[in-house]
Amino acid sequence: MAFIEVKPTRVDTAVANQIAAHTNPGIEHAAETLTWGADEHVLLALVAAGWLSAHLLQPRRQRRIANHVLTVSVATALLPHVLKSVFDQTRPDRLTVRGHQNGAPVSGRARDAFPSGHAVHMGAIASAAGLLPPTPRRLVRSVAVALSLTRIAVLAHWTSDVVAGFALGAAVERLLRPWTQARPRSRQHKSQARS
Repeated sequence: MAFIEVKPTRVDTAVANQIAAHTNPGIEHAAETLTWGADEHVLLALVAAGWLSAHLLQPRRQRRIANHVLTVSVATALLPHVLKSVFDQTRPDRLTVRGHQNGAPVSGRARDAFPSGHAVHMGAIASAAGLLPPTPRRLVRSVAVALSLTRIAVLAHWTSDVVAGFALGAAVERLLRPWTQARPRSRQHKSQARS
């Protein structure tokens, strides 16, 4: 049972109405396909494969990053489920008939809009990209934002759900980073002894 009801803002309603009025089956099909890139099951499978690859083939620094991304991905896969049991919000696709007539699909559970779990995952990944060199960092962040926006395009979430989810994911990543990226004590002592 949810305890807190979240209402969409006027901006949320205006954005959803514009999407519902101007969408078509082609746009919706493309957005619906792309949105799978931020799905927790797909993301966890990709992250697990990356983690395994890093531990088999990469130097220690990449293994620490892989450990961090795996930890953050598991945390952000669990967190939305907990929050959706506390917050209650109807998805925009349940409140617009026009969107369905123009091709918008019906998504997930009707009252699980807040926060967007896909955006939580993508916010965490975008934040974790700060551990990468500049070119891959920009690419990962661009993809993360684009995949998050697909949740608005398919009317699965209000704009505020996506913004809040993205920010929450970034916050989770930053909170976990000091623990997962801490250097092992034995290496710290060796580097201090050399100084």
